[in-house]
Amino acid sequence: MTDHDSAPDELASLVAQVRACRVCADSLPLGPRPVLHVSPTARLLIASQAPGTRVHETGISFNDASGDRLRGWLGMDRETFYDSRRIAILPMGLCYPGRLPRGGDRPPRPECAPLWRARLLAGMPDIALTLLVGSYAQAAVLGPGRVEDRVRNFRDFLPRYFPLPHPSWRTGAWERRNPWFAAEVLPALRAAIAPIMAPPRADPVRTPPPPA
Repeated sequence: MTDHDSAPDELASLVAQVRACRVCADSLPLGPRPVLHVSPTARLLIASQAPGTRVHETGISFNDASGDRLRGWLGMDRETFYDSRRIAILPMGLCYPGRLPRGGDRPPRPECAPLWRARLLAGMPDIALTLLVGSYAQAAVLGPGRVEDRVRNFRDFLPRYFPLPHPSWRTGAWERRNPWFAAEVLPALRAAIAPIMAPPRADPVRTPPPPA
């Protein structure tokens, strides 16, 4: 067996370890339920923040209104979005972190990304473009900076990264105040994605389903 032949099994074994992780169990208000969608054949990576409550309940990333907004930005239907043979979704924190006292979700747990992220990325060698969705993903990869500045200057980060705002309900008002996002950024985003969304190789390996 070659290294390439063993890669799907190695990634599947790692995902099983991730789903069994209990490192932050005492700090998670709803308990641990890591949510991720990965595959050794994925070409596009969506790096996001952390699951919300609905994602925690369903075990499906972006299975909420923010996902609808993100899919609208991408010009992508749900079937394509959740085809992990081509698209990986790997948040900076894999479990729902809870709410802040004044509203909004807590930051991703700091233990998560250092423990798992590099190992998971190593199992996806075909990633051609990473969408950095929101401030936490951008800070982890690019360092300190303003999300709006990075989104406006997205060309500075191509061809490897494409920074985006978090697609929360608050972003709707922001989009209306900043028409350049729809006029300039979204067409460029779809153009950057198009060439790497070719049909997947035969006999792809999908992420093992989450436990019921």
